[in-house]
Amino acid sequence: RALHSPAVDLWDALVFLSGQLGVGLLVLLQLNWFSILLGASSLGLVVLYPLMKRITYWPQLILGMTFNWGALLGWSAVHGSCDWAVCLPLYTAGICWTIIYDTIYAHQDKVDDLRLGIKSTAIKFGDDTKAVLSVFGGLMVGGLALSGLQCGQTWPYYSAVAVVTAHLANQLLTLKINNPSDCGQKFLSNQRVGLILFLGIILGNLLKEKPASACEDNPVLNK
Repeated sequence: RALHSPAVDLWDALVFLSGQLGVGLLVLLQLNWFSILLGASSLGLVVLYPLMKRITYWPQLILGMTFNWGALLGWSAVHGSCDWAVCLPLYTAGICWTIIYDTIYAHQDKVDDLRLGIKSTAIKFGDDTKAVLSVFGGLMVGGLALSGLQCGQTWPYYSAVAVVTAHLANQLLTLKINNPSDCGQKFLSNQRVGLILFLGIILGNLLKEKPASACEDNPVLNK
């Protein structure tokens, strides 16, 4: 958005972008080949997203697909491939979460967006926003729970999911879609959702049972 003001010119923006892309490429090249190809395949979404606001009422969907690519990349960076039974529910949950918080954010700008011909899920859902986002909230929680089940998560993780569920329910029940200040506060409150889930994942992994050693698993070596 700074490009629309005199604060930043196009050349400065290109230099800044090139630096960010260069650092990102250096990080990506440290990973395994599967992850390198997976990371590179997200570039199409990165390019596509800014154009979607002029084309579809669902730019938040494309944003979610782009932002949450890390749910796939993080797993493959550690394991060398994706366990889709774990990664896809987590990825889907992330997409649903993005649709929720960015729709709330978009309600702040909907008057100007309508005047400028910019599309968004806030305009698409209109007065049904709370009901529709409740569906996405249910899908998000279901995806988080399924992903946890598939990778053997423990009670701290599910406790975090329960807290997130309560947070989302309160957020949507009290949301005032025609009050930009309230929408802004609700949008920012989603920072806590990410922190809660992060802590739940860390603590949940710490309580997982450690796999038996190679000697314990091998009847020959165990004699």
